[in-house]
Amino acid sequence: MASKDIIFNGVTKIFSKGDRAVTAIENLSFEIAKGEYVCILGRSGCGKSTTVNLILGLTGATSGDVRVLDTDPFASFQHLRGRVACVFQTDRLLPWRSVIDNVRLPLEILNLRNRGLAISPEAWLERLELGGTDNAFPHELSGGMRQRVAIARALVSDPDIILADEAFGHLDEVTGAKLRRDFRDVAASGGKTIVQITHSIEEALSVASRIIVLGKPGRVIDVIENVPAYQGEAREALRRRILEGLQYGDVREPGDPAVLEPVD
Repeated sequence: MASKDIIFNGVTKIFSKGDRAVTAIENLSFEIAKGEYVCILGRSGCGKSTTVNLILGLTGATSGDVRVLDTDPFASFQHLRGRVACVFQTDRLLPWRSVIDNVRLPLEILNLRNRGLAISPEAWLERLELGGTDNAFPHELSGGMRQRVAIARALVSDPDIILADEAFGHLDEVTGAKLRRDFRDVAASGGKTIVQITHSIEEALSVASRIIVLGKPGRVIDVIENVPAYQGEAREALRRRILEGLQYGDVREPGDPAVLEPVD
């Protein structure tokens, strides 16, 4: 049985906004195994970004237990540095640094510059179709190219877990689709655990091996296993099932017959 890289057990996160308490996620439980490619899918305001921040250790749970690589990411933030990387919706490149220096940044922060890397920063740029851009600056690149640099930066430290937080939704349809495929192929080729956060059903269906559907406030309403096995009519039925869940927030139980079985 594969080990679990990420575990949420009854997690609730409540924020204080003035004199109000706002529940971002409530009693959220799920597990993600090592090497899985999982999409967490949900509408705006369902707690996706809060879930990312909990995994990254940027905030702690109000109640419940979060475990990432067998440790509490908030209490042991330093322990997970370099082991969990994230590609955000905006590329967050430093405009005064060249492409190659942006990619090298995690190595500098983690003091890994002199360590023998399996894949060099230059090689990551080549893999992501950015050969020849080493000395360019972010303002000289297109949006899709900038996001490729951000992906190379996330991968260069050889993390165990890679998060993609709405990383492709702001790109045009053709560029976004191509970049999702390239990210899936490059990131998954190293046996990494990939968690992709999205509000797009089509994006989730196109890349994930498993989909966790969140409703408000931050609770699991559906889990779709073995996503690539759904083809043709079964895939259309699955798409309708997910859409209905997102619209009405109904919780689906394992084995629910409301969707056709995968095709062998």
